[in-house]
Amino acid sequence: MSKNDNSKVCAILAYIFLIGVVWYFVDEKMKKSSFVKFHVKQALFLAIVGLGISILLAIVSSVFAVIPIIGMIIIPILTLVGVVINIGLLVLWIFGLINSINEKKEPIPVIGGYAEKVFTF
Repeated sequence: MSKNDNSKVCAILAYIFLIGVVWYFVDEKMKKSSFVKFHVKQALFLAIVGLGISILLAIVSSVFAVIPIIGMIIIPILTLVGVVINIGLLVLWIFGLINSINEKKEPIPVIGGYAEKVFTF
């Protein structure tokens, strides 16, 4: 499966600061590429999952921060959970990036299958 240079670059950039996502939505040629669309969906879903988890952990940490003894126990645990989740998200990001570089349309492990269901563009 050979992609033209622009679609491959756009797919790769979807994982890097979501530049490719913006490119996809403003360039009609990119919208016609199923390869770019696939990776835009994967990268966007990964970013949203990461943001959602970060917000959730921040809210839960804030709630426990006001409870003196329990907060001192729970907050370090939540911090460790956040670090582990972020490492996992980094690994998933690397999978997506490598797939786009190798011109493969393989979903990101664990969460990639949901991207096609959630995004209908």
